[in-house]
Amino acid sequence: MYSIIDIESNGAGFRKESIIEIAIYKYDGHGIVDQFISLVNPESEITPFVQKLTKISPKMVRTAPRFHEVAKRVVEITENTTLVGHNIEFDYRMLRQEFKRLGYEFKINTIDTIPLAKKLIPEAESYSLGKLVKSLGIPLIDQHRASGDARATLELFKLLMVKDKDSEIIQQHHEEINAKTYLNKVKHLTQDLPFERGIIYFQNAEGKIIFFDFVDDLSKFAKMIFNSKSKRWKTVQEDVEQIHYDLTGNDILAKLIMRTKGVQKRDHFPYGLFHKNGTYIAEKISDQKDEKSLLKFKSFTQGLKAVSFIRMQKQFEDVEVLKKTISLGDRNELWLSEGRTLGEKSFIIFEKGKLTSFGFYELYNQINSWKKLSKLKIDLSSCPTELENELKLSLLRSDFEIQVLPK
Repeated sequence: MYSIIDIESNGAGFRKESIIEIAIYKYDGHGIVDQFISLVNPESEITPFVQKLTKISPKMVRTAPRFHEVAKRVVEITENTTLVGHNIEFDYRMLRQEFKRLGYEFKINTIDTIPLAKKLIPEAESYSLGKLVKSLGIPLIDQHRASGDARATLELFKLLMVKDKDSEIIQQHHEEINAKTYLNKVKHLTQDLPFERGIIYFQNAEGKIIFFDFVDDLSKFAKMIFNSKSKRWKTVQEDVEQIHYDLTGNDILAKLIMRTKGVQKRDHFPYGLFHKNGTYIAEKISDQKDEKSLLKFKSFTQGLKAVSFIRMQKQFEDVEVLKKTISLGDRNELWLSEGRTLGEKSFIIFEKGKLTSFGFYELYNQINSWKKLSKLKIDLSSCPTELENELKLSLLRSDFEIQVLPK
């Protein structure tokens, strides 16, 4: 039993898309036994490019059901089937993404007609759906609409099944999808990781964290580890069975979130910023130095960048101005920055010069009183001393919007 699917999305950024139309034909190897076709209200904008391509306008989806209203029907029609699509990776990702927003994990076996067509129709000039089906004499009505594309994919799939006389390729593909190979393990663990900053946790079969780190790109970092030939990652590659992550925003929030979860990673700052003979320099910190560094850095390159930035700021010609700018002092302030996701902001709170709490809030919430902040904040028993340097660097770069703490 197969479910032939095609999905149209609103054209938003990668992993931020929403479904605007879906078509599924349930096929038992002989004929269509069920079907589901519907526009879907994405509750967000449809890009001009998608509107022109699909002829689906915001007005058309305004009264359409939202995904949570059709989710049950999608599960019913695809249950106990293999999901088939032309570039199925996109359609499957869209479904997993929409179901994940509802707190549900959607899993199903899949078959992609593109690699099948390449094996069974090697003489084809193009494997795009439109050009391929046209070359095969398969009608394509309403191209770039879910129903038309799904129906053409179904007819293509029927032809491929006929050409695959011994069903060897489809059977082989099915076995590959379900085999517990290393490649499938990697695909399963990384397929839903976003291309965003966050803390990544590699866990073994018992759920124990065997490695964690704050990274700029969760998906890219995980794939780098799995593709690495270095002995450093061999144990992680062999033992990992689960990957979890927390979206964090900036480095400081990452460290605070790790602290609240009981996982901490000490950073090493071997280089420092010094002011000597009327100029700023970056150099390695020596235990014998009497002079305390103004700032510390993880690498010499980071130090050089900071020196270059400081020298360009005229007000920092006076070293006392720099010291005052990066001093935590007796601050009673609310520092605001971007959040973990689009539409969210983050905050950290300083009381009498100490970082005491942090939290997140949606952009539509007006944070203008201590009472509201108190409901959202996550208290810290203490601020790690190594974080003070990160806070000073943030003050130097103006990473935060700073407000006097509301009363």
